[in-house]
Parts: sequence; structure tokens; C-alpha cells
Amino acid sequence: MTRLALELPDEYVFSIDLSVRASDINYGGHVGNDKMLGLMQEARIQFYYSLGIKSELHFEENVGQIISDALVIYKAESFMGDILTIQIAVQEVNKYGFDMVYHVSNKESGKEVARGKTGIVCFDYTKRRVAPLPVSLLHRMMNG
Repeated sequence: MTRLALELPDEYVFSIDLSVRASDINYGGHVGNDKMLGLMQEARIQFYYSLGIKSELHFEENVGQIISDALVIYKAESFMGDILTIQIAVQEVNKYGFDMVYHVSNKESGKEVARGKTGIVCFDYTKRRVAPLPVSLLHRMMNG
């Protein structure tokens, strides 16, 4: 069976520490696969907040985002109470969006827990269609 691969970038534009909560744990006693996507979403939202963007639905006026695809590669278990450092990079910028890459590691041990990528497509929620990437958003993401 072919396994997915994801090259990590050399630089990241944002980093945050998030605590693993009881609600993140599945019946296997570790962070559930669906919950890892939730932790990555929380990191993404906090990244946007750091840029002055208060909602994934409103980059500017009626333009927000939709997720076109998601990839998560698990490297190690994570347990309740662990502090995860999630780093974010922006890649593959195009007319309508970009990819966001996530590197998740255990803050205490430094061990890699997961890596992921989401395809972000800009979307006009009034017209209900894909919209061009706002230049102001691109500038804020790349320049802080």
C-alpha cells in the first residue's frame, strides 16, 4: 500500500501551543484522527486572529474560505494533557487560494506527532462561488 508523504518547509509563519483536552481523546486512549484536524483548525483560526482576521468566513467583505482538501499523516500518539506545538506555513499560493501546512510536535519531548496540509480556497459567501484571493490577506500572511 502506498503511503502519503508531505515534505515540511524550512520556515513557518506562525506557531502556537495547544493543550490536548479530554474531548480530544478517542476510545484508543489517544488523540483521535478527527480531533487532530480540529486542533489544526484551532491553530489556523489563531493564526488568522494574529493577523486581525476574526473569522474564516470573512477575510474581507463577503470573502472567506472553504477547505478543498485535507491531509494528515500521524507520526506518534498524543495523550490528554500533552502540550502540542503547531507550526503553520503557507505554500502553493494561487489566484484563488493557498495550501496551509501544519507541523505538530509534543512540546515537552520534541517528538513529531503529525504533519498535515489543508487546501484553502477563497469563497464568496454571498454569491456562493469561488473568489480571488484578497491581496490584503496574502500580504498579511506573508509579512505578519
